[in-house]
Amino acid sequence: MKIIVCIKQVPDTSGKVAVNPDGTLDRASMQTITNPDDLNAVEAALKIKDATGCEVIVVTMGPAPAAGMLREAMAMGADRAVLVSAREFGGSDTYATSQILAAAVKRIGVEKDDIVMCGRQAIDGDTAQVGPQIAEKLDLPQVTYAADIQKDGDKITVRRMLEDGYMTIRVETPCLLTCIKELNSPRYMNIKGIYDTYNKPLDVFDYETLKDDPLIDPTTIGLKGSPTNILTSFTPPLKGAGMMLEGADHATTDKLAELLAAKHII
Repeated sequence: MKIIVCIKQVPDTSGKVAVNPDGTLDRASMQTITNPDDLNAVEAALKIKDATGCEVIVVTMGPAPAAGMLREAMAMGADRAVLVSAREFGGSDTYATSQILAAAVKRIGVEKDDIVMCGRQAIDGDTAQVGPQIAEKLDLPQVTYAADIQKDGDKITVRRMLEDGYMTIRVETPCLLTCIKELNSPRYMNIKGIYDTYNKPLDVFDYETLKDDPLIDPTTIGLKGSPTNILTSFTPPLKGAGMMLEGADHATTDKLAELLAAKHII
C-alpha cells in the first residue's frame, strides 16, 4: 500500500506579491511556503503510515526550487518525492495542472490499496478544483473536505465537513481525498528527518518523461493550453495603520463617533 500526496509551493502571503505582465505570478521573486492545506494532507498520510507502515510519496509540479519543499516533506517522514517540472508545464491553470499531475500519478502507479491525497485548495488560487479534477482524470472515487479519516482494510471512512454540519462517507480504495485544516495539526521536521531526507529518492518527471501519456496534450497544458483567462492581476495596496481607542465610557464612544463623522462614514 502507498499514499501519494500532491502538494504545492505557494507564495507566502505575509510577504510581497509580484505579478508578471501576462497576469501570472512572478514566483521567482517571492518568498514561498508549502500550501497549508497540503501539510494537513501530508500529516494524514503520515498518520496512516505510522499505523500501517505504508509508503508515502509526495508529488509537486513546479520549478526546480520546489525540490526544497519536497525535502521538507521527506524530513517530516515521507519516503520519497517526485518533482514534475518542465518549461512546457509553466503557466498551467487548474485544468492543465490536474492533467499533468494525473499523468504523473499514473506513472507512479495507483494500485488497489492506494490512496491519493490533496489539500482542499491552494491559497494562491483558492479554487479547490485540482484535487477533484485529478480524481476524474484517474477515474477514482473522491471525498472532499475530509475532517476525519479512518482506515479499515480497503475501506476508508471520512467525516466530511459541510457548511451546516458533517457527512460521513465510506469509500473503497483506491480513492482520492482532499483534506482541510480541521483534520489535524501537521508535525514538525526533526533533526533525524532532516539528515535522512538526502538519502531518500527524489525523482524528476519532465516533459520527456510524461509526453506519451494521453493527458499530456500540448494544446491543453501550460499557459497556452489553459482555458482560464486572467483579466488583471495586481498587488493589493498597503493598508494604513489602525487607531486604537481605549476605554468603555461615553467619552470613548463620543470620540469614535467624531472620528467616523470626520471621515464621512456616518
